[in-house]
Amino acid sequence: MKVHIVATSLAAVLIAGAAQAEGYLAQKVERLPVLEIGLGNAGYGVSQKDYNLQTGKGYVLKLKSTGAKECAWSAPEFANFIWLRKIEVNKVEIKASHVYEVEMEREGEAELFFVPIRPGEYAWACNGMADKGMAGRFIVK
Repeated sequence: MKVHIVATSLAAVLIAGAAQAEGYLAQKVERLPVLEIGLGNAGYGVSQKDYNLQTGKGYVLKLKSTGAKECAWSAPEFANFIWLRKIEVNKVEIKASHVYEVEMEREGEAELFFVPIRPGEYAWACNGMADKGMAGRFIVK
């Protein structure tokens, strides 16, 4: 399995009116349904298009590629409005403040641990394959 994670440093994100939350947000996370990429005969199917989320709540999203199609998965606007706790690939934790792409060239998986911090609708897609159905949304309330 070969997974490339491209990350950048984010100095600070200040958002007026951020959600009020109590306690350690990363301690109790909700596992989202796995986002499996590369399904169907042609390999352009995905297991889920949309994810409904709440600000101030911790989540884990597993990205899983069948390897049928290469996928450079990204959600650029969404990435700007989450607190990214870590990414796990092959039992290795990657601590970064921002990720803008997870590239899966073959079969493999990565888990993103995050907390949404701003409401809105944010698109995700496999770069260059949205028109083939490899796309969806994060809907944050």
